[in-house]
Amino acid sequence: MEKNRSVALITGASRAAGIGSAIAETLARAGWDVALTYWRPYDAEMPWGSAPEEVEALCERLRSVGARVFAVEADLANTEAPAWLFDAVERELGGVAALVLSHCHDVESDLFTTTVESFDRHFAINARASWLLVREFGLRFAGPKGAGRIVALTSDHTAGNLPYGASKGALDRIVLAAAKELGPRGIAANVVNPGATDTGWMTPAQLAEFGQAAPLGRVGLPQDAARLVAFLCSPDGGWINGQLLHSDGGAA
Repeated sequence: MEKNRSVALITGASRAAGIGSAIAETLARAGWDVALTYWRPYDAEMPWGSAPEEVEALCERLRSVGARVFAVEADLANTEAPAWLFDAVERELGGVAALVLSHCHDVESDLFTTTVESFDRHFAINARASWLLVREFGLRFAGPKGAGRIVALTSDHTAGNLPYGASKGALDRIVLAAAKELGPRGIAANVVNPGATDTGWMTPAQLAEFGQAAPLGRVGLPQDAARLVAFLCSPDGGWINGQLLHSDGGAA
C-alpha cells in the first residue's frame, strides 16, 4: 500500500452503476484514499434501488487497488451531518484534500405539481448540504497551498423537474463562489455537468433517443465524468478553477 495517499471525500456513492462509484474507483486507482457517503432511504424510494452489498463490493474494489476506505451512511438533510462527517473521516483516514459532491435528491415535478415540502427537501440536500460541506472543507483544509480540490456534479434539467434543477443551479453558484473565496486558502473549485448519463435510470427508448441526439452517438457513461473529476483533482488540473465544465460529448 502506498504511503502518503491523499484523501478524497465523495458524497453519494451507493450504487455500482452511479457516477459517485465510478469517481471513487478512478481516484483510488490514481492513488487516493477514499471516504464515501450514501443514504439508503433515498435509494429505496427510487425505481433503480440500491442493495447493501453494492457499497461493500465497492469498498472491496477500492481496497484491492491499495486504497484505504471509509464508508458512512449520512442524511445530508441534517445540518449537523457535514461537521460530524468530516470529524469521522479525519479520525479514520486523515485530513481531506478533495471534496467531490455527487449526492443528489431528485424527485421529478413541474411548476404546478411541486410541493413546498419537496422544494425545501431538494434545496436542503442539493444546495444547503453542499454549502455546509464546502464550508467545512474550507475551514479544515490544511494541505499544501494549491492542493485542495472541490468538484461538484450538476445538471441543467429544469423544465418538468423544477426543484431538482433549481437546487442544482444554486449548487453551481455555491461552488463557483468557493472558487473565489477559497482560492487564497489553496483550494480550486469547479462544477461538472455530465449530461445524460447511463446510471440505470434510462429506459431502452431513452438510451436510443439521447444517443441519437448526441454528436458522438451515445449517452454518457459514469466513467466519462469520473475521468474528468480525477483530472481536476490531480496536480495537472490545479490551474482550472471557477469553471462549469460540460462533459457530455457535445450534447449541450
